[in-house]
Amino acid sequence: MMTDSTSSERLSRVTRLLGSAATEALQNARVIIFGIGGVGSWTAECLARSGVGTLTIVDADVVAESNINRQLVATVSAIGRPKTEVLAERLLDINPDLNLTCRPERYTAETAPTFSLEDYDIVVDAIDSLADKASLIVHATSLPGVTLISSMGAALKSDPTRIAVAEFWKVKGCPLAAALRRRFKKSGIMPRRKFKCVYSDELLPNRGDNTGSRGTMTFGKVAVNGALCHITAIFGFTLAGLAVEKLIQEHR
Repeated sequence: MMTDSTSSERLSRVTRLLGSAATEALQNARVIIFGIGGVGSWTAECLARSGVGTLTIVDADVVAESNINRQLVATVSAIGRPKTEVLAERLLDINPDLNLTCRPERYTAETAPTFSLEDYDIVVDAIDSLADKASLIVHATSLPGVTLISSMGAALKSDPTRIAVAEFWKVKGCPLAAALRRRFKKSGIMPRRKFKCVYSDELLPNRGDNTGSRGTMTFGKVAVNGALCHITAIFGFTLAGLAVEKLIQEHR
């Protein structure tokens, strides 16, 4: 168990920059992250290091060898282990006082009622599956007092300078955002309010074959695309930055 003085020292640079009131707001904050792969794993790490006091991480997948190029949780020794379990060990090593909940399961329209999103200040969407992502967006934006931030597609990109933030309906050049908008319009079930997204308008082709990738078509994924760590990490860190800014806005 960390002592109060040790905990204070761990966050001393956060407090020096933001002030004690903002640091306390982060420690009292509650964030849930859906998807802890190439994007969400980096978001979780950043929030833990920034002092967020309560985190819930949600992901049904296990670490695969093909994850190693871009996911924080993926190492050779972790292959085959649940991603939530691996990430939990790391997050608690960063902050043993973290109030951490692991849910090694998939968010779907059917499982949605089991997630009490109204209990959280921030909902982070880093889901790959189009159907599950759409369901979460509709669910989260229907709840007053809950802020949703969402990652659009981070694959098929290499230029970090083209990563940006925009309100969902203003995202340009992202096939995932376009597919979500088509889905919402076709179903007539729309997000209840605006929400911010991290995206890039860059779109590169896959230049290699897919012969080395195994076990990749899981949890509603419809394609296997190439991705790079510096892109997925910046997406994840940007989501974390948006969350931190929202949580401390009253203490600016």
